[in-house]
Amino acid sequence: MENNDQQQVQPDFKVIAQLDDQSRVSFYKKTYTHLAGAVLLFILVETLFFQMPAIVNFAISLTGGYSWLLLLGGFMLVTNYAEKLALKSDDVKMHYAGLILYVIAEAFIFIPLIFIAVYVADEGGSNILNQAAILTLSLFTGLSAVVFLTKKDFSFLRSILTIGFFIALGLIIAGTIFGFNLGLWFSVGMIVLASGSILYQTSNMIHKYQEHQHVAASLGLFASLMLLFWYILSILSND
Repeated sequence: MENNDQQQVQPDFKVIAQLDDQSRVSFYKKTYTHLAGAVLLFILVETLFFQMPAIVNFAISLTGGYSWLLLLGGFMLVTNYAEKLALKSDDVKMHYAGLILYVIAEAFIFIPLIFIAVYVADEGGSNILNQAAILTLSLFTGLSAVVFLTKKDFSFLRSILTIGFFIALGLIIAGTIFGFNLGLWFSVGMIVLASGSILYQTSNMIHKYQEHQHVAASLGLFASLMLLFWYILSILSND
């Protein structure tokens, strides 16, 4: 009897595609508002990190050799945990905890790349950062528009993206072990993968997520956005 009672009080959440137009628009607004909030939090945390030389020096010290692999491994573990908090819990507080944790992890792993862009590659200050941000947002907006205008389900990209990311991870590990530079074409390939991920995540927001998962949807979009930003910034920093 107790189990039956618990099942009765559990909320029956609908998939976004099943909602009326007003509810869907409300969900989209919440998702993109949280995405904008995640970006602003990223900027704030990154700014705070750069006010702490010890953290900056520690992050930069992890970019060489096997330390970089350990950092990537730690980042992947944090990402997996954050996604579980955001996706597998019906507690909205856990959703926010997952999103905030992921944003902080992204801000930390971005330290070396932003340091190179601002203090090494760009003598004028933050020009490269501004250019990368504009290109990233333009491409993100264009890809998102494709999904909304066509209303196509891009879930078929999941297997392609999974294979692509495993190949990319293998190349990163091989490059670290054998000491070769992955070069420009690897970054271009990762931009293609990130673009596919944006199509996939935006499509999921429309077709797969439930009405209470706007924070989880924003986390998926934020992850794809930051991956795209990483490799665009990498290319501009190495010009």
